Amino acid sequence: MLKTPPKTELELLQRAEQLAGYSFAELAEEVGIAVPQDLRRDKGWVGQLIEMHLGAQAGSRPEQDFAHLGIELKTIPLSYSGKPLESTFVCVAALTGIHGLTWQQSHVKQKLSKVLWVPVEGERELPIAERHVGFAKLWTPSEEEQTLLQQDWEELMEMIATGRIHEINARHGEVMQIRPKAANSRALTDAYGANGKKIKTLPRGFYLRSRFTHSILTQQDNL
Repeated sequence: MLKTPPKTELELLQRAEQLAGYSFAELAEEVGIAVPQDLRRDKGWVGQLIEMHLGAQAGSRPEQDFAHLGIELKTIPLSYSGKPLESTFVCVAALTGIHGLTWQQSHVKQKLSKVLWVPVEGERELPIAERHVGFAKLWTPSEEEQTLLQQDWEELMEMIATGRIHEINARHGEVMQIRPKAANSRALTDAYGANGKKIKTLPRGFYLRSRFTHSILTQQDNL
């Protein structure tokens, strides 16, 4: 049975705590969905499974998963040593219509204002059905973290706004980077080139670096 949205932050945290230790097979059976053989074709399956148990309703809409509580949900696959196995997608990067956009107004700041991190086992040799959920952590960026995120966002958005999108690579951004985000190379979108004219390019997304998310998960109340 699908959960209704939690009414309070405390209720959401209690639901997340109750998931800790359960396998994906157990949680999938409870909500009546099948466990996929691999996640390459069902990349968002784990997130959807956790959303169903917690009562998230945003789906693919560009808002926080628990907008009425101001909380975003992020599942994060960990290695055996407890380190994130990949960078974490935040949101799609706007490539046009960004003149005058500030960090305070940005979708990234909204998404990261408060995050419920739900760690899950992610090692590839572990069968999906046998992977387990860990202990959730509610995180609000510190002043220092906010500053780092804002600096990266402003640097990357300036490159986009000045037509230097093709200069952006994996080295740009201390805690957050921009990477192509598309199902295939034919999924092109509009952007601006160095001469100010519109060009076609791959959609981009903001991603948190794994060393940054690892620092979040290991600060104060350790997992």
